[in-house]
Amino acid sequence: VPFLQPPSPAEPTRTIRSVTVSGNQRLEAETVLSYTSLRAGEPYDNERLDQALRDLLATELFADVRIGGVETGDIVIQVRENPVINRIILEGNRRLKDDKIQPEIRLSPRQIFTRSRARADVARIIELYRRQGRYAARVEPQIVELDQNRVDVVFEIDEGPQSKVRQINIIGNEEFGDGELISEMATREARWWNFFTSADTYDPDRLAFDQQKLRQFYLTQGYADFRVVSAVAELTPDRRDFIITYVVEEGERYRFGDVAVESDIRDFNAEQLRRTLPMKTGDWYNARQVEDTVTSLNELAGLFGYAFADVRPRFQRSREELTMSVTFHVAETPRVYVERIDITGNTQTRDKVIRREFRLAEGDPFNSVQVARSRDRIQSLGFFQENLEITQEQGSAPDRVVLGVAVEERATG
Repeated sequence: VPFLQPPSPAEPTRTIRSVTVSGNQRLEAETVLSYTSLRAGEPYDNERLDQALRDLLATELFADVRIGGVETGDIVIQVRENPVINRIILEGNRRLKDDKIQPEIRLSPRQIFTRSRARADVARIIELYRRQGRYAARVEPQIVELDQNRVDVVFEIDEGPQSKVRQINIIGNEEFGDGELISEMATREARWWNFFTSADTYDPDRLAFDQQKLRQFYLTQGYADFRVVSAVAELTPDRRDFIITYVVEEGERYRFGDVAVESDIRDFNAEQLRRTLPMKTGDWYNARQVEDTVTSLNELAGLFGYAFADVRPRFQRSREELTMSVTFHVAETPRVYVERIDITGNTQTRDKVIRREFRLAEGDPFNSVQVARSRDRIQSLGFFQENLEITQEQGSAPDRVVLGVAVEERATG
């Protein structure tokens, strides 16, 4: 028969004779008791006392809570209140001024200080410096105790240097060297002569942009299956710089297969359009040529009054022959007329000065060439910004378009 441990005797039931609060300064004793379920005349045990401790600490009003008098039933709740913040002080910040950091700090004067809130503020300040490329920044909160249980909270900031990209590694590339691929990226490796540029500063958004740049480069070279397997940025042991490693899969190189145009628009001759396409069967596949062709077909549709032409390329890939066949389908859309011309942003130049430069009037058939000429004529006035654009939006009906031009007037010398 195995040895059996005798069951422990049941915990005796005890009754609370009295409950008092000590150590409170700002809070009334009744307020402290309201956070617990301890009341005179009610039974209690260790589990109920532990729950009372947890409830009081969960309020974040107290730095320490202790319960005494457990043996006698005269319960004494000893509390040490969290201090009140007198002021928030920033020290050591030079690159980021106070007005940039203060909005990120949740602690404020006349609030209760808690260490959890202070840690959260430290994390937000560090994140603010990381956005500036300073990943070695450190923040230490210091507490200066004052009378009447008040404190000054001092955030001591060590900004550290801007984190540079010490090295860029590319794994898996066989057809193109590291230098050629890095030249396609926006990020550069840190060198002593690069003090006039910020391209060697680590930026996670730029890391994602560089992945897209790599993909675009390979797609223009015929590698339709290219993908970036992973992109990892690791801090160096001294936490000052980053080493970026890309793992890529180039895949096979494709050529253009059959290239055709299908048109549902009567004015478009599919065979004539096919002869004008820049890509030919047997050329290396180039995704940028496909995008440019879609744009040119849309512009051509605008000549015939189709403001929102639906041009979609359809691909058919042959992995055995390593070819990519493309068919540009031009869907039929209703002809469009100019419903309205909206002009905004002009405060000194009258509308009629701008409208007289338009080669289109409200009610005219839409024509993309005339829209481009209108933009150039308005630009040549010299009154407005350099990159002026005329936008096209759907009107009140499918065959109506609203032209809009938002101008920014230059200073009149």
